[in-house]
Amino acid sequence: MIAVWNVEILTIFPDIFHSFLQTSLVGKAVDKGLLSVRTTNIRDFSAPPHHKVDDAPYGGGAGMVMMVEPLMKAIESARTRLPNAKTILLSPGGPRFTQRTAVEMSGASETIFVCGRYEGIDQRVIDLGIDEELSIGDFVVMGGEVPAMMVIEACLRLRPDVIHNSDSVLFESFSTALGDGTWVEAPQYTRPEVFQERRVPEVLLSGNHKAILEWRTAESRNKTQALNARKTSS
Repeated sequence: MIAVWNVEILTIFPDIFHSFLQTSLVGKAVDKGLLSVRTTNIRDFSAPPHHKVDDAPYGGGAGMVMMVEPLMKAIESARTRLPNAKTILLSPGGPRFTQRTAVEMSGASETIFVCGRYEGIDQRVIDLGIDEELSIGDFVVMGGEVPAMMVIEACLRLRPDVIHNSDSVLFESFSTALGDGTWVEAPQYTRPEVFQERRVPEVLLSGNHKAILEWRTAESRNKTQALNARKTSS
């Protein structure tokens, strides 16, 4: 039986997701019934004729805040369709999304993603309607749509039958097969053997699988240490 991941995305820009859901392995997963996504326009839950979803913040300040009523109505509606779903807000105020988080989320059967805009959403939505906040990094983007795509893709690729060669998700950056799960993957090479006087490392051409594994482990460790050193100095 196919294990389908049922996802609903709440957004004021549903068109952003059209090409994402039709392209590459995400599109193939949709076609194969491994991923089912509904995009819901939050404006559909606000009053006509303007379908307003934002207002000025109490206490003053720049920008606008997404209003509690249309967003809560959208969440409540989504939960009638996905009663077992965790409702996740993409937000710089949440804990960092990591590969470990992706592994944990990849087993879900239902998920609701809430994409904020403007200066953020009314705190009462977070208090009443959000199960978890997730951040994709210590920076701010214009809305939660691109972060939602990143989370969906990171989780989807870990689900059964999405990637043809399942071993490819085992030995990669941040997998527990590499050190303690914090290492990045070793450099990769393919044809030609020489390009602009740069040669592929001889060990990768040797056919000696033990030596290749040792080389990749050492390179992964060295690359991770160099990356961590740059993070510390920045």
